[in-house]
Amino acid sequence: MSVSLAGLTSLLHHLQHQKTSAKTCKPSGIVNIDDHGSCCIDEVGALHIDADCVVHYGQTCLSPTSVLPAFFVFGKAPMNVSSCVKHLIDYASQSDKPIMILYGLEYAHMIPHIREELGLSKTESHQLKFSVANVLCSFISQSKDPRESMEHPRPYSDSLSSSRNYSLGGLTWDLPEGSKIEDYLLFWIGSDSSAFANVVLTFNGCDIVRYDAEEDSLVTEFYQQRRILMRRYYLVEKAKDANIVGILVGTLGVAGYLHMIHHMQALISAAGKKSYFLAMGRPNPAKLANFPECDVFIYISCAQTALLDSKEFMSPVMTPLEANLAFSRGSEWTGAYLMQFQDVINSVKLEPVAALMKLELCILTQSVLFITAKHV
Repeated sequence: MSVSLAGLTSLLHHLQHQKTSAKTCKPSGIVNIDDHGSCCIDEVGALHIDADCVVHYGQTCLSPTSVLPAFFVFGKAPMNVSSCVKHLIDYASQSDKPIMILYGLEYAHMIPHIREELGLSKTESHQLKFSVANVLCSFISQSKDPRESMEHPRPYSDSLSSSRNYSLGGLTWDLPEGSKIEDYLLFWIGSDSSAFANVVLTFNGCDIVRYDAEEDSLVTEFYQQRRILMRRYYLVEKAKDANIVGILVGTLGVAGYLHMIHHMQALISAAGKKSYFLAMGRPNPAKLANFPECDVFIYISCAQTALLDSKEFMSPVMTPLEANLAFSRGSEWTGAYLMQFQDVINSVKLEPVAALMKLELCILTQSVLFITAKHV
């Protein structure tokens, strides 16, 4: 079996060691994943070196792959378990809400110790007060049908509150019958990362606390993250006046990304606007400045990298959800911030979407310009 090792530039020396020490399989090469998103599988790069599967090291969003199976090595960040549990219990004593414990995947190896310190296997009262999310998996098989499994399965509903099962950022958890996620206090263990920002935006109606393992301290003020929501709403209103929309391809490996691109193309065309299709790796102000004709850009990427701060860009960059709100007639933001491909597409009524997909086949060659600008 030929295996591709994937990791950030900062991890390349570790990957080289893994490549030379591998015995049970043949490492075909090392893929640097800085070009698009550090958390995504670079299937195109792996296929270029004839890999049969990918072993991904470091930060990951655990997004499903399209072609190759993938194994994940999360890493093991250090943490003072006793101090973390003390902070958790002290804060829990100030709230009547049950607590859902979420965490960065680099701290997954510490979760059994946290469970033990909390006595979740022994004390019934603690089982009612504390719940811990589980890691979704450490292996992902390629999707047979990207349209059916564009993201890890989770039933979509108009309100996030009505779903008992949740899957986000590589974590999954269930709520008891009759419970809502807004009834819980979310306790995040980890850094102020893109994964945490995704949690804050997705569950913006919940009380959230973050334990910084490096600083051994609690962070309870997230004004900056809440402020992001106000800016995103402003971008939606601004995008309604756009005439030319650039679709930025931010991933070449997440299952269903082509379906999402087609969905955006059809949506834009039905709104009477023109779209350009741009593939350039990770966007930056210098790259996008080469396309001044675009009034707004849509960034097609995984949930953890889709949210770009475009204050320094000539034109705003928005997510597919924001594009749905801007270009679909009668759409209103309910407060739910959807980042997964399947959720975004399901947030539009099925009948209009089916009509748009037929329309897209007719106007594709006229309304879409494919531009490769990776080296701009």
